[in-house]
Amino acid sequence: MTPRPETMSAPNMAPHIQPSDLPDVRGKYIAGQALADITWFRVGGCADVVFMPADAEDLSAFLKQRPRDIPVNILGAGSNTLARDGGVRGVIIRLGRGFGDLVPVGESEIRAGAAALDGRLAAAAANAGLTGLEFFSGIPGNVGGALAMNAGAYGSETADVLVQAEALTMQGEARILSPQDLNLSYRTNGYRDRLVYISAIFRGVPDAPNDIRARMNDIADKRGTTQPVKSRTGGSTFKNPGGANPDGPKAWKLIDAAGCRGLRVGGAQVSELHCNFLINHGDATADDIETLGETVRARVLEASAIDLDWEIRRIGEVAHDA
Repeated sequence: MTPRPETMSAPNMAPHIQPSDLPDVRGKYIAGQALADITWFRVGGCADVVFMPADAEDLSAFLKQRPRDIPVNILGAGSNTLARDGGVRGVIIRLGRGFGDLVPVGESEIRAGAAALDGRLAAAAANAGLTGLEFFSGIPGNVGGALAMNAGAYGSETADVLVQAEALTMQGEARILSPQDLNLSYRTNGYRDRLVYISAIFRGVPDAPNDIRARMNDIADKRGTTQPVKSRTGGSTFKNPGGANPDGPKAWKLIDAAGCRGLRVGGAQVSELHCNFLINHGDATADDIETLGETVRARVLEASAIDLDWEIRRIGEVAHDA
């Protein structure tokens, strides 16, 4: 029997809210935002309200004045997130262009806004002649998301090059945090409180820009031949059980060994190209994708006695009729 995600019962669901329930801001409130339009899986219901702050001061004021009984989520580029079909109650904070600047700092550092795409950060580092950040070109997300989960690829991760992060607490208070403060480990940020990241400073090592770009091209070629980069997908679905250990068990190998390559539920499928990617063929629901992921977890557990941990973040409520 195919496992289905647990459904939140209707009496426990938070009521829908409107912008009129929220503080006055200089940024923009979007009521009823379709999450399928702003997440890479292209599925999901609607958010009650999406808040796009004008700047850090606007965001801080919102966090300080918001009603504490209204839930708040944070959405980055939408690449590592599965929005459920029942939508998301409360407010989703989504940072826009005003948080996307990339500015060199001294001779070996770059300040990146949290909304800057990881690929743009890698390109800016290359233009500045700084190596060490090439791996960001292979991560489909933004800087805020990279900080939130210590994103990594091709043998490197965010913690390796991070100098400091600027963030706001959920009460709107500013924080300057070191990698040690954030307690970063494999795909994990261990900071004690929830944060909204504003920007970060990264450090590289001087190198010839053409050599850096050549390594980025190698990463792009490798991604193009080993990952379904042109499909509707959320990126790597499960964490590697061996963490950052190159000799530890890999999620895709466990999934393949459990016979899940190409497995389908509705319009969702385990990628034939890379087993740790789930694909929306165009008509999948979020329930299809989550159910497929749980089916894979169950089969891997049965085959190898290893319980895979979701890397993709799942937000919102299961639809009533799912």
